[in-house]
Amino acid sequence: MPGTDLDRDAVPDRTPDAQVFLDMQASPEFQDLRNRLRRFIFPMTAFFLIWYLTYVLLGAYAHDFMATEVIGNINLGLILGLLQFVSTFVITGLYVRFANRELDPRSAAIRDEIEGDLK
Repeated sequence: MPGTDLDRDAVPDRTPDAQVFLDMQASPEFQDLRNRLRRFIFPMTAFFLIWYLTYVLLGAYAHDFMATEVIGNINLGLILGLLQFVSTFVITGLYVRFANRELDPRSAAIRDEIEGDLK
């Protein structure tokens, strides 16, 4: 509800200027946050792209391999295709867990430091 005490507590009275953001960007805390994010994102992205490209190349050039029947009419290509979806959900879950444990507490501390200077 606008105008309540809860709204005033949640929003700082004024917006930080550009220098505050530049100073925070250069801080060791922010550098640590950025490095932790990159150490997770880049390997996961590389893993997924390699896994996806392998699937596409197998589908394009290894027809007999992908047509290998596993159970009845279910072939290896279908299973690997479904595993693409599974891997997407697993990576998403890993990222959420990583963000909750590593990124969110650090970003909250940075935000509190910036907004704490404004109150």
